[in-house]
Amino acid sequence: MSGTDGAQDGGTTPGPRRRGRPRRSPEDAGPGARERILQAARDEFAERGYDKTSMRGIAKAAGVDAALVHHYFGTKDDVFAAAIEISFEPALVVPAVLGQGGTDGIGERLARYIIDVWENPATRAPLLAIVRSALTNETAAKVLRTFVLRRLLERVAAELDVPDPTFRAELAASHMVGIAILRYVVKTEPLASADPERIVAMVAPTLQRYLTEA
Repeated sequence: MSGTDGAQDGGTTPGPRRRGRPRRSPEDAGPGARERILQAARDEFAERGYDKTSMRGIAKAAGVDAALVHHYFGTKDDVFAAAIEISFEPALVVPAVLGQGGTDGIGERLARYIIDVWENPATRAPLLAIVRSALTNETAAKVLRTFVLRRLLERVAAELDVPDPTFRAELAASHMVGIAILRYVVKTEPLASADPERIVAMVAPTLQRYLTEA
């Protein structure tokens, strides 16, 4: 029997593959899919920056269909914000920053937390991409502003029950973002090679004043 008689041999010879959406295994949309997408998004934003990263590229890197990325996160802005949140974990840091001692030492705790995040190689790469993107892309800048103020610093200030929490949060954010740009992006010396503890010691009193003084 010739190879062209496949339709007559019990249907065991596969026909030509139809074009269309590639088949996905059940694992692609399983419980770990969201985590794979977030990890892929962090890597893509770190490597390509905001402008050159696409939802399709994130999906390809995660091994899922692009529709699944939209299902979990909606837009590129949303997945970008989620990638930032992974690095800062604000829900965990706010109680740690506030601590058990009220406002005493909050400036030091906040300064040390931010510096530690930047000093950690696992979180530094995506944050570098985020900051670089925010300097040239308004959408990325808006996401960064929204996260840093509303999800982190403003929450800290609001918990302190002080006047003008948003203004105080902006002052604190301007201080720490400025340090991050000069130390980790521009790499200005001697700040770029300064001991992290020295930076914390010098910055902490200013943050303390921003967040607590009337």
